[in-house]
Amino acid sequence: MAETRKAIHAFLTPASHEAWHSFAAENGVSVSAMIEAMASDWRERRDGDAYELPELDELARDARRIDAQRRRRARS
Repeated sequence: MAETRKAIHAFLTPASHEAWHSFAAENGVSVSAMIEAMASDWRERRDGDAYELPELDELARDARRIDAQRRRRARS
């Protein structure tokens, strides 16, 4: 039986979209494989409920800022 897969869907700015695809092309991988590899890496490094990767704190702060900007635009 085939492995069950789930889709991820995101709306990105053109610049972010290009950055993902450029990085993938330069490294000979697909964006889907990159996302899956990142999730696997994070899962393996996980300590209880807290991730011990300092770069994830900065990533989460940036993501909160982006979410807030999107919510403000949606209300306008």
